[in-house]
Amino acid sequence: MSDLNKTDATQRFMFDTCDARGELASLEHSYAEVLAKHAYPLPVQQLLGELMAAAALLVGNQKIDGLLSLQARSEGPVPLLMIECTSDREIRGIARFDAERIAPDATLADLLPNGVLAITIDPTVGKRYQGIVDLNGETLADCFTNYFVMSEQVPTRFWLVADGKRARGMFLQQLPGDKIKDEEERVDSWNTLLALGDTLKAEELLGLDNETILHRLYHEETVRLFDDETVEFKCSCSRERSGNALTSLGLEDAQNLVAEHGGHIEIDCQFCNERYLFDAADVDQLFSGAGVKSPSDTHH
Repeated sequence: MSDLNKTDATQRFMFDTCDARGELASLEHSYAEVLAKHAYPLPVQQLLGELMAAAALLVGNQKIDGLLSLQARSEGPVPLLMIECTSDREIRGIARFDAERIAPDATLADLLPNGVLAITIDPTVGKRYQGIVDLNGETLADCFTNYFVMSEQVPTRFWLVADGKRARGMFLQQLPGDKIKDEEERVDSWNTLLALGDTLKAEELLGLDNETILHRLYHEETVRLFDDETVEFKCSCSRERSGNALTSLGLEDAQNLVAEHGGHIEIDCQFCNERYLFDAADVDQLFSGAGVKSPSDTHH
């Protein structure tokens, strides 16, 4: 039996008596790590948490071997929300915001007016894929539901909630007809699952473990709960990647940049606030092909 008290995990479930499956996501430590990097207003904290939960759910649902990126953009108080999650469920996120324009009770429409959400799958092998959906739902969960209706054409429903301390998500997806052959019965069964899912209150999703949630919603169904998959915060930045960014400038421009900045360049990671320093010796080392995995001997 898996550990239902895990704070950061996703867990799949399947209905034995009808054609549907689902997954639950719970994020606490990884969510706290993302929020700790910047002083986000509560409405932004909530959106980031919901987007993190959605990413964790989508990675499992899409069976991705590579990287999933969720990027919401708008011309409103939150011009950017971005979450990246690998197939190993290593997750990171960031938001850009104008605190002076954000009210304590701001809604999705207030924060990202006329926004769009890009869902990008960058597989280790194969072609990159991107789908885009307008952020015209009342909630992020509505927007993800709309995305599946339009692009995947698979009946799917999302529930997402976050409160600045914990982020939770659940989704249901209809499967091809197998257990229920009659189409009318199949539609009724799916609609019943959705109606029961809609009775789940935010405080229940945030406060209850997966087994309790599923029993409360679907005690009349036979539900199989699979082993959970751990999710953790991890940033993919590195000194080597930062060095590669410098290499793209060319030797002369990189040397000029060092001189213009008083003898060293600082490259900051927006996701984790890690800072990488490069001086003239580092730049020479980089362009000589010696690499930059550690600072040069001139650093103190």
